[in-house]
Formats: sequence, structure tokens, C-alpha cells
Amino acid sequence: MRKRSSFRKAKRSAKKNNPSDSIHCVNRKEPAVTRLPVSVLFMIIDIHTHTFPDAIASRTVSSLAHAAHVEPQSDATNAGLYASMAKAGVDYSIVLPVATKPHQVEKINTVAYENNLKFKDKGVISIGAMHPAYENWYEELERIRQLGLKGIKLHPVYQGIDLDDVRTMDILKRCAELGLFAITHAGDDIGFPGVVHCSPDMCLHVCEEIPDLKFVLAHMGGWHLWKEVSLKLANTNAMLDTAFSLHPVHRLDDGHWKENEPWLLSQDEFMDMVQLFGAERIIFGTDCPWADQSEYVQLFESLPLKEDERRKIMGENAAKLLGL
Repeated sequence: MRKRSSFRKAKRSAKKNNPSDSIHCVNRKEPAVTRLPVSVLFMIIDIHTHTFPDAIASRTVSSLAHAAHVEPQSDATNAGLYASMAKAGVDYSIVLPVATKPHQVEKINTVAYENNLKFKDKGVISIGAMHPAYENWYEELERIRQLGLKGIKLHPVYQGIDLDDVRTMDILKRCAELGLFAITHAGDDIGFPGVVHCSPDMCLHVCEEIPDLKFVLAHMGGWHLWKEVSLKLANTNAMLDTAFSLHPVHRLDDGHWKENEPWLLSQDEFMDMVQLFGAERIIFGTDCPWADQSEYVQLFESLPLKEDERRKIMGENAAKLLGL
């Protein structure tokens, strides 16, 4: 992984090479005041991205794009993600691999480890994958820890198993014991509308049963279930990532969407959730390739957040979770 000095050097270079970002005082004797974008001022970590092996990336992302009716914003390879990061000013991207079938778990985690060795100097970091129906989950969680993978990704919709199923709960309890964090898809899924295997009630059950778990709920706690998320999860220890929860969305021009669809959080609704949950529990994520990292960074630069809130959400919270 890159040392902090390297991204600071890169950001000093960005400051030098982007004079258009400066705002100068006029008709005053004081020195010029420079206002820089947040991508220059502090570390940015995108905790929610996806990539695929080069050999299958093109056909996989094409298939998923047509199922979700959303246009991908990168080619979904690790190299493509790194190019997106360089353009957006993102320092680290966390890749969340999904095991859709139990037999995929070991191979995915081995590849995640190998990719971390290959891309460690580029800030592309993968965590592990787990499937609740995988029989050797106990031993594999220990191997995940030994491989240096900081956590696991669950996707209850793709895996067809509820988040608070006893098998998933056992896995999450062991994650807490090992110090691994868990991040799960939460709420509805754009590719499987109406199918919910991770509801706010299920998340509440996990939080109550495993209070020591470092637990991240993707899509602001439950995609399309945000009112229920606010009512039931504000007083838990769960953290929320921002992936694919705010506009802009690049829709496929295939006639699927109505004018105002898909419905996402407005900026006011998002700010209300920040105030309710606290900035220390919100983590910047994009869902790249399904969202454009540059657009998300620009969006978060424009939100009416306090600067300490912006710094926590866009980098500090994830850095603490990942031990960066």
C-alpha cells in the first residue's frame, strides 16, 4: 500500500498543476487566497468498487449493465479502476468481490490476495468474499485474516440467503472475533427489483446480536429503504456507505426508466441522514463502475458539509476501518 507521503506528494503536484482551482482576492492588499478541491487537501478512499478479471470483465459488466439498465463508467478491470482513480483524485479504492456460489470463495480470496500484491502501489485494495452456504467458512475466515484481507463482502440478494440467517450470523460472529469488518449489500437491488434479503430489521438483528462487529451497510443502509433505515438503525453501531445512493446515474438509453427514475436520495435527504447518524458513521463509496468516481468526488465537494465532516466521510472513517 502507498505511504501517506506519496499521495501528499501527488496532491501537491495537483495543486501546482491546477491553477484554475484558485480563487484570488481582488482590490485587496492581502495575499491571494487559494481554495483547493478536497481531492488536493486530504486522502480520499472509495470503499465500494467492483472489478473483474481481465478475461471476463467485458462480458460480465455488459451482462450486469443490461440487467440493471445502467451504463458502466469504467471497463471494470483493475487497470480501468486505477485510471478512474487518477482522474478523480481518489487515493484508495476498495474492491468488494462477491461470491455468488459457495465453491467460488477460496479462488476469489486467493485472487484478491494476488491482486493486492500486484496493485499495492496503485491504491487498489481488495477485501475477501464469503458465501453463507460455504462449508469451510470457519477455516477460510482465518485464511482471509492471514492473507491480510481486512474484511469480507456479503451480497444477500445474489447469494439468496437472508442476512440474519443462522449461517450468516455465525460467519459475522467469527468476523468480530478475528477483527475483520463485514460490508454487505443492503436493501433492494437495481438488478433484482423487489428482492430484499437484507432489510433494516435484519441489520438491526445483527447489530443487537453482534455489537462488536465492524459492520458496514452499503447504499446508505438499505437501497430504496432509507426511511426505514433512519427509523431503525440510527442508534446502532452500523456504518453506512454512500454507494449508488445519490445522483447522477448514467442510465442506459433502452426505454426502461421513467423520467425521474431510478429514485435516489436527494441532497437534502442525504444531509438529514448525515445529521441523524453522524459523519463518523458515513463512508464515501461510489459503486464504480456503476457510478463515476470523478462525479461523486465533485458532488461531495459541493455538499454543504462541515469540513471535518467531509474529511471523515471521504477518507478518515475508511482509513480507520482499514488500518491505513
